[in-house]
Amino acid sequence: MQQRSLGSQGLTVPAQGLGCMGMSFAYTGGDDQESAATILRALDLGATFLDTADMYGPWTNERLIGRTLGKRRDEVVLATKFGNEVDANGNLVGRVNGRPEYVRQAVDGSLRRLGVDHVDLYYQHRVDPDVPVAETWGAMSELVEAGKVSYLGISEAAPESIRRAHETHPVTAVQTEYSLFSREPEDNGVLDTCRELGIGFVAYSPLGRGFLSGTIRGLDDLPTDDWRRGSPRFQGANFDRNLAVVDQVHQLADRKGITPTQLALAWVLAQGEDIVTIPGTKRREYLEENLGAATISLSQSDLDAIEAVAPRGVAAGQRYNEQGMTTIHR
Repeated sequence: MQQRSLGSQGLTVPAQGLGCMGMSFAYTGGDDQESAATILRALDLGATFLDTADMYGPWTNERLIGRTLGKRRDEVVLATKFGNEVDANGNLVGRVNGRPEYVRQAVDGSLRRLGVDHVDLYYQHRVDPDVPVAETWGAMSELVEAGKVSYLGISEAAPESIRRAHETHPVTAVQTEYSLFSREPEDNGVLDTCRELGIGFVAYSPLGRGFLSGTIRGLDDLPTDDWRRGSPRFQGANFDRNLAVVDQVHQLADRKGITPTQLALAWVLAQGEDIVTIPGTKRREYLEENLGAATISLSQSDLDAIEAVAPRGVAAGQRYNEQGMTTIHR
């Protein structure tokens, strides 16, 4: 697996990691045994960058990873997040909390659940509009000094917030949704800011919540309690318009002899050596398909053909519902 540098502080990770959220949160059909096997298979194949958060479950995803890693902890770059507040009983409160006392409480909980003495990369999951970023990051910097965290990151933040965080403590990574269906970082200044400041970029949902895999042909392909049924991009006319784009992506993949999943992932990886992807899956068969993208080279003619069918802004519908959209790009 090709290695890429995240940020300017010395963190190196594989070009493709593993997003673990779906094993415990948002998507149904979880199987802890298969999820654990998928994590271990990822390590065997070199995808040693694991991404989780305390809110996934809540808490259950961190516990799953902790149980699974065991003696293989030193093989991985382990990333987790805080900020979407979880109360003492393990329930999501429904607000973002960036207060210093919550930062300290959150990291100690994550360390306990993961069964580790430090986290390699610790993200502020969302920006708290009521707490200055510098205040939150001051507390996060203290975690680095205490040895509880090695590197710091921020997720779904606006350029101004990224700059304020970076002024307080070097930002190693910015994590934001990025795919053929979500190219906003190219236009909203996030990618430019990262490159100006020497910050790595971690692309989550690089398959457009699974849409770009080409396997979802209608809502009947999603379980009744799958959160995507409430996602604007999976509803009504938006679904039909997005499916038409996916079909064109599928045709391009067929011509190249790869899957739509691999084409979509290879496209993200081709956008810069400072970008890594963390596609999520809870099954080994999909993991192996995903990792195949890391070996695919796209020519300029390939990239031009993809651009023709999936230009910026091609996706119909917002990434999240109205409430979800209020928490991003702060």
